[in-house]
Amino acid sequence: MIRFIASRIGFAALVLIMLSGFVFTLFFVAPGDPARVVAGERATEAQVAQVRENLGLDRPIIEQYMSFLGRSLSGDLGYSYRNQQPVLDLISNRMPATISLCVGAVILWLCMGIPIGIMSARRPGSLADRLGQGFVLIGVSFPSFVLGMAALYFLYFVPRQAGFTLFPPGGYRPFLPNPGLWAWHLMLPWFTLAFTSAAIYARLTRGQLLEVLGEDYIRTARAKGLSERKVVYKHGVRSIFSPLSTQLGADIAALLGGALVTEQVFGLQGIGSLAVQSVQTQDRPVIIGVVMLAGFFIVIANLIVDFLYILLDPRIRT
Repeated sequence: MIRFIASRIGFAALVLIMLSGFVFTLFFVAPGDPARVVAGERATEAQVAQVRENLGLDRPIIEQYMSFLGRSLSGDLGYSYRNQQPVLDLISNRMPATISLCVGAVILWLCMGIPIGIMSARRPGSLADRLGQGFVLIGVSFPSFVLGMAALYFLYFVPRQAGFTLFPPGGYRPFLPNPGLWAWHLMLPWFTLAFTSAAIYARLTRGQLLEVLGEDYIRTARAKGLSERKVVYKHGVRSIFSPLSTQLGADIAALLGGALVTEQVFGLQGIGSLAVQSVQTQDRPVIIGVVMLAGFFIVIANLIVDFLYILLDPRIRT
């Protein structure tokens, strides 16, 4: 088990170093004057020279990379000359909205998808199974931006035309001092981001559970007289947690892309909208900071999933 943990931590560190090398090469080694891009088109030659000195662009490439890596490890993601703020401060101000959106969406799609998949697998071919498969078909067919626009129209615009407000159109409200208002403003974004993933998890849960329920040990449990509920939930469902954890780790990597679209649709001032604005204004330090931070959280999330395997699969402990 110790060897497994050490190998996963080492691999995660290697991935982060490779990511930093890729980002450094893309933004600082590629053709062009990075100092001019960072300083902005309206910067004077003196300002460009100062930026070049601050970034150490007059030094050898290896020294530049080691300095870049050292600053990243210390939490220094650079300085946005366009916004006149450190990149870490810009990202920190947007972080609560994105974390609230992503964490809420993950909880929602797990609470929706897994029970629907279990319901379908327990009675294959039944009405419940057909309803579950219909949910899956609809869920995987809707792009998130289409679903977001439809949710805004039917759950905000139409009720407002009728004279009452069911949900707000968007915008982020802090968790404190009013958690209820915070959740109310995030209900539509949560649903938009979670709906497609919930359908995928329902299909995955159904397929995995049907396969598990055909195993010999399940037939043995039934032969011993255990109730169907205990057979399904105590023996069957427990066995599908490992593949679901694998899928969750992969989905976290794609979550930022979906969050970016959802933030744009609902006007949430999160990291996704910050990334879009930075690309439009060519604010290179912010782009670098967002990429590095997103890569860090993706690697950490997958590392946590790897550690969950130790709890879910006893074979790894030996």
